[in-house]
Amino acid sequence: MKSKKSTIPFVFLLLLVVLCLFFPSIPINVGGESSYDAADVAWMLTSTALVLIMTPGLAFFYGGMVKKKNVISTMLQSFICMCLIAVVWVIFGFSLVFGESLYGVIGNPATYFMFNGVIGGPNWSGAPTIPFALFAMYQLKFAIITPALITGAFAERIRFTSYILFVCLFFIFIYAPLAHATWHPEGLLANMGVLDFAGGTVVHMSAGVTAFVSAIFLKRGNSNGHDPARVTYVLIGMGLLWFGWFGFNAGSAFGANDLAASALATTTTASAAAALAWIFFDAARGKKPTAMGVSIGVVVGLVAITPAAGFVTVPHSLIIGVVTSIICNLLVEWRTTRSNVDDTLDVFPSHGVGGMIGMILTGVFATKTINPDIDTNGLFFGETTLFWAQVIGLIGAVAYTFIVAFILLKITNTISKLRVSPEEEEVGLDISQHGEKL
Repeated sequence: MKSKKSTIPFVFLLLLVVLCLFFPSIPINVGGESSYDAADVAWMLTSTALVLIMTPGLAFFYGGMVKKKNVISTMLQSFICMCLIAVVWVIFGFSLVFGESLYGVIGNPATYFMFNGVIGGPNWSGAPTIPFALFAMYQLKFAIITPALITGAFAERIRFTSYILFVCLFFIFIYAPLAHATWHPEGLLANMGVLDFAGGTVVHMSAGVTAFVSAIFLKRGNSNGHDPARVTYVLIGMGLLWFGWFGFNAGSAFGANDLAASALATTTTASAAAALAWIFFDAARGKKPTAMGVSIGVVVGLVAITPAAGFVTVPHSLIIGVVTSIICNLLVEWRTTRSNVDDTLDVFPSHGVGGMIGMILTGVFATKTINPDIDTNGLFFGETTLFWAQVIGLIGAVAYTFIVAFILLKITNTISKLRVSPEEEEVGLDISQHGEKL
């Protein structure tokens, strides 16, 4: 199948070159005096690389789950986010998230336009011992993987060019506002007291809810049944995700310190407990333990502990992993057997619901003994302020994401049709969208 010629990619590249020529990012104080800590810098460089490897891990994780004729397309949807979001981030994306706050809901896009003032710039208040540019690059990796997570919901039935447009809109109107509101010191949710250590709201809930809306909007796939192309790919992907997640969570301490070690410990235990709970719960209902079950269980545990990793104890992380695993297992079964929503790879039950449970249980188990920087303990310790902040923040984030995601899908579909034709779906997206095959 031949694709139609388009001048849009050429115009985009030409515009990018012009921007780079006329808005060069001039380094500030490079090599000058700083308050950097060598150990913190080394750990955050490592964490940045660890978080980046999660996106190729996700590509394998999702790629192994789809039909053989859609493996390349599904994997490429993850990889293209590494390219697309990196460019958007440098131009204005970082400013939208961490630029001068506009009413606590979004950053001023001009603050660090074309990365101006980032290289050698003043240290970020939440990460005072590492270069500002390193902080910016670390945060970029979160922005990369979030839209990639959504792809599992509409795997095997979305046009690649339309997907690229939707990813850009998702980043600007959903990811950036939620990240700013949650992680910027003047953000709306941050000022409400909402805690999200490494992305329960910002990453997993935003992706999961958007995935749910996308699955409804694109309707069911035309083929019945679903045989994974390569379960071994799923295992490889799970391993890479698990490996990279230590940078995701422990790196969010922004230093080589006790908090990073605590987050690493809770991440390990929650994911392990969730995997065991998944297969044990299956066994209790007469099912065989499967590689897919273990892999999904690990990821569900990782998702749930993400918002809580730097706030809860290790024993409580075990509870978070087990509770989330059982609830998500039931939801995956319900979605498969009783629902008409074709969330192909169960992004919403795993990431959306997993992130929600993690946010709520953060409000239950967070404690100052682990992180003295928080203002109040969780519900388990007899205090209610944090718990209700988590609940209200969750409801607001879900409602906002649901509404805006639907609008963005409508806009994208008006500009460029989202759903592939029945013929393209039948032949497979590897051939119809990319002219390649496994």
